[in-house]
Amino acid sequence: MMRKRNAFIPAILLILLILLLQPLYAAENDLESRVRKFTLKNGIRVLLLERPLSPTVSLYIRQRAGAVDEVSGKSGTAHLLEHMMFKGTTTIGTRNYKSERDVLKKIRTTGRQLDLERRKADGADAKAIETLQTKLKALQEEHKRWLIPNELDRIYTENGAEAMNAGTGQDLTTYHVSLPSNKIELWARIESDRLQNPVFREFYKERDVIMEERRQRIETNPGGKLAEQFFAAAFQAHPYGSPILGWPSDMRFLSMDDVSAFFHQARAPHHTVIAAVGDINPRETLAVIRKYFENIPAQKTEPPFITEEPPQSGERRVEVIFDAKEQLMIGYHKPPPPAQDDYIFDVIEAILSRGRTSRFYRTMVEGLKIAESVDTANGMPGARYPNLFAIFATPRHPHECRELEQAIDAELERLTREPVPEQELQKVKNQMKADFIRSLNSNSGLASMLSYYEVLIGDYRYLTDYIRVIDTITPAGVMQAAQKYLRKENRTVATLVPKRAPSVQSGQPVNQKPKNEK
Repeated sequence: MMRKRNAFIPAILLILLILLLQPLYAAENDLESRVRKFTLKNGIRVLLLERPLSPTVSLYIRQRAGAVDEVSGKSGTAHLLEHMMFKGTTTIGTRNYKSERDVLKKIRTTGRQLDLERRKADGADAKAIETLQTKLKALQEEHKRWLIPNELDRIYTENGAEAMNAGTGQDLTTYHVSLPSNKIELWARIESDRLQNPVFREFYKERDVIMEERRQRIETNPGGKLAEQFFAAAFQAHPYGSPILGWPSDMRFLSMDDVSAFFHQARAPHHTVIAAVGDINPRETLAVIRKYFENIPAQKTEPPFITEEPPQSGERRVEVIFDAKEQLMIGYHKPPPPAQDDYIFDVIEAILSRGRTSRFYRTMVEGLKIAESVDTANGMPGARYPNLFAIFATPRHPHECRELEQAIDAELERLTREPVPEQELQKVKNQMKADFIRSLNSNSGLASMLSYYEVLIGDYRYLTDYIRVIDTITPAGVMQAAQKYLRKENRTVATLVPKRAPSVQSGQPVNQKPKNEK
C-alpha cells in the first residue's frame, strides 16, 4: 500500500506544477502581442510593455558597443566610458560649466603630456614628469570649485530610483534604473542629456579606480586571473580574448580623447535600444521618448571589422600558478545565437549542471565526492560572435584537477555516444521552461531580456520563441551537437595550480646540480 501511495506522488507533483505554471505560460504566449516596438527617426528602437502591477517602471538603455569594439591597444575603453557616464553632463554635476570647461581643457592637455612622457619608460624625463604631475594635481584641485560630486545619483535617489546601475560586457553596454512611473520624463531628460552632453569629470582619478578594480578582480583574485588567461588562450585572434577591464599596459594610458571617440561610436542611435516595462501608458511614454531622444543626430557608422577566430586544430592548455586551491576551466568553441546548436547547448548546460539532479552534481559532487562544485555556462564570454561552452570546476581536497577533468570527460563522452533518455530530456525542458518563464515575472527582468535580444540579435522575439524552439530539441540533436563540438581538438583547458615552496636538499634548491657534479 505504501509503495502504491508513493507511486502517485510524482504524478501529483507534476499536475500541481502544471497548474501553477499555467498563468505563466499564458503570459509568455501573450507577450509578443503585448510588446509594442517603434523606431525613432534617428534609428533608436523602442520597446514598450504595459504591466500595471505596481506604480513603477523599469527602464533600460542598451548599446551594441562593448569591449570587442575597442581599438587595438586601447583595451578597457568601453568599461572606463561606463564609469565616466556617471560623472554628469553640462547641466548636471557642475556649478558653472562655462568656467569648468576651461579647467577641464587644461586637465586634458596636461594629462596627455604626462602620459606621453611616461610612455617613454626608461627614456622618460623624471623632472618633466614631476613638473607635469604637480601641474595636474593643482588643476584637479582647482576643478573641485566647479564640481558637484554624485549629483546624478542624488537626483535619481531623491526621486525614488532603485537598481540604478550600468554594465559593460564584451558585446554591449547597458544603463538601467527602476522608478515610480510618474518619473519617466525625469529619466528621459537625464538619459538623453547623458547621450548628448556627457562631461568626463575626475577622469584621471577614475582611471586609477579601474586600475584598482583590476587589481582586486584579476591580479589578486585566483578565479579572475584564471579566467583571464583561459579566454586569452581560447581566443587568439578574436577580441573576445581581451579582458573587459583591459590589459594593464593599455589601461594606464587611456586618454579622454580615447574615451570620447568610443562614446561617439557607442551612442550611435542605430546601435541603441530603449525598453520601458511597467505601469505605463504606451502612447504617452512614446511621446516622451520621442521628445527627448529623437533629436539625437543619426550617425553613419561602418560595420566593425572583427578578426574571426580561426578553427581550433588542437587542444590548448594553460597553467596559472597562484597561492590558492586548484580550479579548472574547460571551453569548447561553438556558434552564437540564434543558431540551432546554441539552443541545444542551453539544453546541454541544463542536463549537466542545473540543480542537484544534474549529471555533474550527482556524479562528481554527491557520488565520487571529488568536486566542491562543477558548473557550466553556454555563451562565454559573449554572444555576438562564436563563443564557448564553458565548464568551471573546483576539486574537493585531496582530489586534484586531473582527476576531476577525467570525470568531466567521461560525462561529456557519454553525451556523444548515448542519446539522452526522453524522460530525462523532458524533465530538463520542464525545468528550463519554468526558470525561463519565472524570469519574466519582474518588470526589470522583462525589460532586460527584451532589450538584450533586440540589440544583440535584432529581434526581441527570440525571447517569445525560446520555449517553442527548446521543445523541438531531440535526443538525437543533443548527441549530434555533442559529437560536433565536444571534441578534444576544439577545446581549451586552464588549471589553477597552487604555489608551492621549492623543495630543499643539502642546502641546494631543487633542479640545481651540486657544484661538484658534472
